[in-house]
Amino acid sequence: MDGTLIACDRLAADRPFYSGKHKRHGMNIQIVTAPDGELPWVSGGLLGSVHDFRAARIFHLAGRISAAGLFGLGDKGYVGLSPVVVCPFKGRGKPERQKEANRVHARLRGPGERGNSQLKSWDILKQLRCCPYRAGEIARAVLVLQQG
Repeated sequence: MDGTLIACDRLAADRPFYSGKHKRHGMNIQIVTAPDGELPWVSGGLLGSVHDFRAARIFHLAGRISAAGLFGLGDKGYVGLSPVVVCPFKGRGKPERQKEANRVHARLRGPGERGNSQLKSWDILKQLRCCPYRAGEIARAVLVLQQG
C-alpha cells in the first residue's frame, strides 16, 4: 500500500489542498498493489494535506486487509497500522539485523512501487486540469483502462 499526490493547480481555498511533504497542491489517493504489481484497488481522492496514515484510517485499509486474511507492506508513514501493515524500522544507527530487515522490506515493496509508478505515468494524473475532487474517479478510470 502506498499513497501518492495527484498535483493540481492552486485554488482559491488552497490550504487544505497543500501537501507540506511534496510542497505542492493536490489530492491524496491511496493505492493497494498486489505482490505481482497488479493494482486491485485505488481510493477516492482526499485533500493533499491528509497524511497517508490518516487516509488509510479513513478508508479502513487495515480492516479490509485483515478481513481478507492478508497483510500489507507499507512505508514509514503507516507505522501505527501494525500488525496488519508491516513497516520498516525508523531512525539512524540501527543494528545490522534491522538494516537487513529494511533491505528485505524494500525488495518486497518493489513491485508495489512499480504498480504505483505505472498509474502515475498517465499524463492525466501528472497535473489535474479539472475539479480536484474528481482525482479519485480519474484514478479509478485509469486503473480500469490500464488493466484492459
